[in-house]
Amino acid sequence: MHVLAVLAAAMLFGTTGTSQALGPDGTTPLSIGVMRMVIGGTGLAVIAFLLAARHARRRPVDAAPPPRLGPRPLSLMVLTGACLAIYQPLFFLGTSLNGVAVGTVVALGSAPILAGLLEWALTRRMPTPTWMGATALATLGVVLLGFGGEAGGAGGAGGTDPIGLLGSIGAGASFAVIANAQRRLLDEGWDPFTVVGAMGASSAVICAFAVPFVDLAWLGTASGVVMALWLGLATISVAYVLFTWGLSGLTAATAATLTLGEPLTASVLGITVLGERLSALAIIGLIVLAAGLALLAWGSRSPRDPKPYAVEA
Repeated sequence: MHVLAVLAAAMLFGTTGTSQALGPDGTTPLSIGVMRMVIGGTGLAVIAFLLAARHARRRPVDAAPPPRLGPRPLSLMVLTGACLAIYQPLFFLGTSLNGVAVGTVVALGSAPILAGLLEWALTRRMPTPTWMGATALATLGVVLLGFGGEAGGAGGAGGTDPIGLLGSIGAGASFAVIANAQRRLLDEGWDPFTVVGAMGASSAVICAFAVPFVDLAWLGTASGVVMALWLGLATISVAYVLFTWGLSGLTAATAATLTLGEPLTASVLGITVLGERLSALAIIGLIVLAAGLALLAWGSRSPRDPKPYAVEA
């Protein structure tokens, strides 16, 4: 069941770009990202905090006392929410300019690499040879994608749009910060659902302040409402709860491998549903990047690997 939960979450995450592309006209990456987090972050906070309270009631009487909320853990929780809020428009910028397949894979491919680099910078722990090889492969894949782009699509035959590429990498960087901040909180003994609920709540509050400054006219259409609800409730609230629960019963290697279902889902939907056509060089880049991610997953063979992995799109 834990495997199915993580796989289902990865597939839900993978529908994000396609849902945005099939949405109504008049949307912007910022407006979609804001509404996604207002709806999804609120739903995630409600569900996760209820599950955290249930865990607290079932805590054994002889268990260690839960950590106390102080300035440091509170600031880390708010940081995860802020980064998740930033992630949204950057991710949608990448998919809108370079297509769902390329934008999603670059964002997800860069996230575990940047997370590992940030972990290295914070802890001075030397990465393993496997991690360095996987990073080199994934980086090469991103470079090939940058020169490849779509064949007759948004990127044109001349290559991937550089602004979109930066947007996708920026989304990956923001999630790298989330992964490292959440790892610190979990290492300090915080309940996983408390951590993810705090991320959802803080991101929803931050994005709520942006609502008056974005054009939400597209919410007046039926397709706009459906898109907003799906992106918020399905790809954030439900998906994160499934993923958090699934992780409790899996090793890091298994979880990292299962999360490859996210870029696979996004790529398949982009090509089959949206009719995106990638150039030969971009296809090679996707294959090389996937090989790097697979090597990264294979290299994580311990139940508590020190390197976090990105899972959200």
